[in-house]
Amino acid sequence: MASERAEWAHVHSEPGRAMSLLTARFVRHSFAPHAHEEYAVGVMSGGLEVMRYRGGNCYAGPGSLVVLEPEETHTSGPAVPEGFAYRAFYPVLPERPHFREPVLHDPELAAGLRRLHHALSAGKDDLESQSRLVWLFGELARRHAMSTKDEPVAAGVAPRVKALLGDRLVDPPTLHELAQGLGLSRYQVVRAFREAVGIPPYAWLAQHRVARARRLLDEGHRPAQVAALVGFADQAHLTRWFRRVTGVTPGQYRNSVQDWVIRSR
Repeated sequence: MASERAEWAHVHSEPGRAMSLLTARFVRHSFAPHAHEEYAVGVMSGGLEVMRYRGGNCYAGPGSLVVLEPEETHTSGPAVPEGFAYRAFYPVLPERPHFREPVLHDPELAAGLRRLHHALSAGKDDLESQSRLVWLFGELARRHAMSTKDEPVAAGVAPRVKALLGDRLVDPPTLHELAQGLGLSRYQVVRAFREAVGIPPYAWLAQHRVARARRLLDEGHRPAQVAALVGFADQAHLTRWFRRVTGVTPGQYRNSVQDWVIRSR
């Protein structure tokens, strides 16, 4: 780590509320005692950080999750000559879950948060990113917070969400709109849907779009037309999901279908 940097970004975590993101690398800089109004959730990517928190020192290295609660005074600085690097979210978590330990070991959750941070920092703020955001922070609280209790699965959520998404392929409702319409929290919607269907709402929507795209390709539409008709951002977006679901590109599928029609005549 030869140089220091700190890059801030903001995304909409829910309507009317922005969440800050920080990508940072510090070699010499140490933070003076301070506190945040919101939670600080960081994923360590390199080096070693030392924090003074709740009267003691704690250390975080690569792969560690760091969770600092609102209004908790702390310091932070490098614990080794090469410094430390991390990606951090600053969310407002509902119900103010309490975390006894500030440094957590959860490789799966850390990897998911790191990928999400990359996506949000690159400007990807859609139903998929919002679903991942709500799901991962919900899992963080469920797995590691002391006061969080498991919530029962809300009956009938999956069929209603499928109907709402299926009716609006091109302009799908946001996760906030889905939750508001169902009278649930966003985390309850994502969790209930995943438990019933096995995948989150955004993934089901993409697969439903692929199914609709296949029917349109069967009818002779070109892939570029199909992408717009079923709600994909562009043909490349359609191709990525189409290949993931069917094993071939939309063009390959269309050609094979046309060849079969010609042979069958």
